[in-house]
This record gives sequence, C-alpha cells and structure tokens, in this order.
Amino acid sequence: MVEKMPSASCDALLDDIEDIVTQGDSKPQDRHFARRHVIPKVRKRNTQMCLPEENNPPSDSTIPGIQKIWIRTWGCSHNNSDGEYMAGQLAAYGYKITENALDADLWLLNSCTVKNPAEDHFRNSIKKAQEENKKVVLAGCVPQAQPRQDYLKGLSVIGVQQIDRVVEVVEETIKGHSVRLLGQKKDNGKRLGGARLDLPKIRKNPLIEIISVNTGCLNACTYCKTKHARGNLASYSIDELVDRAKQSFQEGVCELWLTSEDTGAYGRDIGTDLPTLLWKLVEVIPEGAMLRLGMTNPPYILEHLEEMAKILNHPRVYAFLHIPVQSASDSVLMEMKREYCVADFKRVVDFLKEKVPGITIATDIICGFPGETDQDFQETVKLVEEYKFPSLFINQFYPRPGTPAAKMEQVPAQVKKQRTKDLSRVFHSYNPYDHKIGERQQVLVTEESFDSKFYVAHNRFYEQVLVPKNPSFMGKMVEVDIYESGKHFMKGQPVSDAKVYAPSISKPLAKGEVSGLTEEFRTRWGKRLDSLCHTSAVSPGDSLSSRMEPWTQRVQKDGAFKISVGLTLLALLFAFFIKVYN
Repeated sequence: MVEKMPSASCDALLDDIEDIVTQGDSKPQDRHFARRHVIPKVRKRNTQMCLPEENNPPSDSTIPGIQKIWIRTWGCSHNNSDGEYMAGQLAAYGYKITENALDADLWLLNSCTVKNPAEDHFRNSIKKAQEENKKVVLAGCVPQAQPRQDYLKGLSVIGVQQIDRVVEVVEETIKGHSVRLLGQKKDNGKRLGGARLDLPKIRKNPLIEIISVNTGCLNACTYCKTKHARGNLASYSIDELVDRAKQSFQEGVCELWLTSEDTGAYGRDIGTDLPTLLWKLVEVIPEGAMLRLGMTNPPYILEHLEEMAKILNHPRVYAFLHIPVQSASDSVLMEMKREYCVADFKRVVDFLKEKVPGITIATDIICGFPGETDQDFQETVKLVEEYKFPSLFINQFYPRPGTPAAKMEQVPAQVKKQRTKDLSRVFHSYNPYDHKIGERQQVLVTEESFDSKFYVAHNRFYEQVLVPKNPSFMGKMVEVDIYESGKHFMKGQPVSDAKVYAPSISKPLAKGEVSGLTEEFRTRWGKRLDSLCHTSAVSPGDSLSSRMEPWTQRVQKDGAFKISVGLTLLALLFAFFIKVYN
C-alpha cells in the first residue's frame, strides 16, 4: 500500500514555506477544547539527562538533516548546474547524497521539458518513487512551466529560480508537508538571473565547472516550452561570473563550461555583451585550463563575429561553438519564429570557419515541424551534406502543451519518424576525423569513457580523443599521436617523451566533496559548526557533509526546549486545578 504524502489543504499555489497548512494540523479551537480534558499524571523524573551518543537517531525520527537523498537530473548543462548546486547545499547541511535510489529516503527529481520522452521519464520516476514509499521533491522546467499537472498534485516543487532554498523544501517534505516555491527572484522590481552563484555545489565531475551566465532568452520560438519555465533574459553580472570562475580554478577545476538558454544574448538586459564577458574570463583562466562556450542562436552572434573569432582563437578557449539551425527552410524558420534566415546561419558558419581554422560547429535540427514539406526537408538534408557537421543533434518534433506549435497542423508521426531516420543516415555517411590520423595533438583529460576502458580527453577543437587509462593523466594536458578514428571520437597514443602538464592551480576536490563552503554559508546554516559534539573543528578544506552531526545538536536543542515547555505546562495545570478545587 502506498503511503500518500500529506498535501496542502488548498488548491492555490503556496507563495512561501511559511504559508503551509496541512489537513492534518490541529486548529486553534481543537487545541482549546483539548485543554479542558487534560488529566495531569505524576511521572518520575529521569535522573539521567544525557542523550544517547549513537551516530543514528531512533528509527521513527523525522529530524531533517540526516536522511539520504538521491538526485536525478535530465536535460541540458544548465539543468545539470542547478542539480549540482542543490546537491551541494543539501550535503553542506548534513544530508547524505547517495547514488543508490532504493537506499534513499527522498528523491529529488530535476526535470527537462524540451521533449515528450524526457517528461515521460520524469513522470515514470515520480510513480516509481511513490511505489517505493519515497518522499519526493520535484525541480526543473516541467513543474515550473506546468505546475498544475495532475501528476504533480500533492508533491513538493522547487522552482528554477529558487534552488537556493532547496534545504527548506526538503526539510518540510521530510516532515510530511507539501511545499511549492515557484516565484521569481527580483531586485527593486528587476528580474534577477536566479540563485546566487557562490552557493555550495557538488560537481558531477570535480574537474569541470558549469556556470550559467544567464537564465531565459529573448526569443519566442513557437515550439519551445523551456521559455515558459525560464522566462525572459536575466543575466548575471560580469563580476559575479568572474568570481565564480576564480573560485572554481582555486578548487582544481581545469575546464569551464558556460551555459544558458542562449549565451549569445548574454548581457543585453544589463548593458553589456558576451565578448566583454569572455575577455574578462580569459584573464583568470590558468594556462592549460580551457573554456568551452555554450549554445548561441544565430541572431545574437551576428553582431559580434569579429570579436568572437578572436576569442575562439585564444589558446585557452576551445575552438568550438554550438549554433542551432533547426531547419534549412526559411518558411519553416518563419513558422518557428527563429528570427533569422538560412543565409544568416551560413554567414556565421562560413565566417568562423575562415577566421578560426579547424573550428568545430555543432548544430541542432528538428525533423517534422508542423507544415514542413518534403522540399523543406530536402533543403535541410542538403545543408548537412554541404557542411558535414561533426556534431549534429537530430530531434523528432514533439508538440509541447501550451506552445503555439502544438496548435498547428501536425506532420504525420510516421513521416516525422522517417525523416529523422533519413537525416541520421546522412549524418552517419561521413567520418569527420579520418583525415586527422597521424596528427600530434595536445589534449586535456577530464573524464572516463562510458565503457570504462579509456580516459576521455578533448583537443583544441573540443573533439573527443580517447587515451589510455593512466591515472597520472587525469586533469592534465597530454601530447598524443592520433592513430585511429571513429564517427564520434579519435584515439591517441601518448608521446613517449612528452611532458604531462597540470593546468590546475591546486589539487581538485574529491568526487562528492562540497565546493564553495564560504564563511557566509557556514554562518547561514547555523553556528553549530563551532561546537560539534565530540569532534574537532571543521576546517575550510574539510568535507562538511562528512564531518557534521546535525541531528545530535537538533535533538539537544529540541529536547531542552520540550523539557522546559513541559515543565511550564505542568506548573500551569497544577495552578489551574488548585484554583478550581479551592
């Protein structure tokens, strides 16, 4: 039998945690009535006021801060960054972040609303959590964009701009409350980029820092559901972003990813632009560390082509850019409201390929958008055949609820599926890296391959190079000779006399270790750090999640409070009965 989580007693969305009132809570009149039926009983005083010193509280305890939490994230790098921030705050507070879903007490599901399959996985995970009697907190773009979906009712939700309050939401959920925080962050009426960038986080990969430069975008694409969740453009200041980058490199990061719904639009709302930000970031990137730019739509990079070419030629910036075209038909682009034509896209690509030799251009294509004809689709096929994009994301069109495209006349499902297959066949007809066999390249090693047989590195053009699993290579620049190529990768043999270069200015954090534990954050979550029971002081370099014992201190505080309240009530009751019987 599935135990249902208590939900808010009204259908309206709660503006804040302080507004929580559940159906199970007693009302003032109930407490007043109960007072007349209290019969005092004499109880022997416990002469031993010491608390047990076990590491775990009683099994029926609902004290927040001690539970295990499993976090699942779907979608883009922006979503992944949000997930890292939420994990960091929870771990810093004392929760244990686990990779074992069944072992967790609570599931934090961070969703993506771009395509139907992603939302289906999200919905199925909610159902699975309920079957396993897990507490659930929902995050990401799905609940933010569609908060009144039936399958979200009664569940706690944290909005994409409220991730700095994830600890509060989890605590209330652990207690059995249903909480919804979906508001936008504002300063003097102006919408902010979101939660602060200096919050603690747990990087999925300790060597890679993902920074969201802004949230939302300026476009109004007719198929996009993400705009409903992330809203209009709101950029972080250059100082905030540079400070976050500095902190990351001080923690051993060697690769910096910039992300957002549209990095090219950065700064338009605060009087600056992307090239200005990038030149400031380049100044603080250590030698050998690398910066990777995120997705930018064609209209916004057109204004900065000269500057962007200079930046992409910088030795500490990958010569890589993700520019979605979506379709090579101007009529389809017009229906999509993409605000550019195919000629604009070609102009950007041709200019960058000329000024940044060897640059990798990644792009996206949607197959079967409403109204797309066979001729429209063939134009897209010709574009792929002409440019032979080494990185191509092919997406079958899915009508997302609430978008204008969902109301348009749809292309038959079998046609969409066939066009997706046909374009995939074209993409797999060429091998982009065959001509690089025999080259000597500098590569930065940052992760392990899915099959665990190789380490994964990237060269100057952010092309994937597989190298032998030598632990001394991880997080380092290595010189390799390319001896084999595949559709999505090359294989490199380290040069025997080559020097392994360490770009990080300090040792990387351990996997799962919390980043960014500033003094301000320590103070915010309580002064208990200065007086941990039977433990030494926590130094700034320690992993807070492994050193804190939050539940013991709460038990002490709660116990002392309950005892004092109990004694006070007992005294009042005796005084009441003495008055009545006299």
